[in-house]
Amino acid sequence: MTNPSRTRCRFTVQQKAEAVELYLQESLSCNTVAERLGLPTSSLARWVRQARIDRGQAGTRDQGLLTSEECTELNRLRKEVRELRREKDFFRLAAAHVAKEPLPPKGFA
Repeated sequence: MTNPSRTRCRFTVQQKAEAVELYLQESLSCNTVAERLGLPTSSLARWVRQARIDRGQAGTRDQGLLTSEECTELNRLRKEVRELRREKDFFRLAAAHVAKEPLPPKGFA
């Protein structure tokens, strides 16, 4: 069960980048840097891991994972697929509805 008094912190891209750089430059543990900055250790570890993937410095365990740019593109494509499926379903239902209605007589009369 989650603690209702805890609120989720949002960090900007700049804040994340600065925290990652501090970790990489200082050669300190993730726990120490996170403690200094008042961040959850798990968040900093996740940001560092993603930064290494984005820079092409992923470890053997992280090989094959997506860069941030690839994740963004994947999410955009998933959204597009959802929209296209909705449109397809709409037109399929519209065509079925039109097929049930009698067609108007041909010509002008």
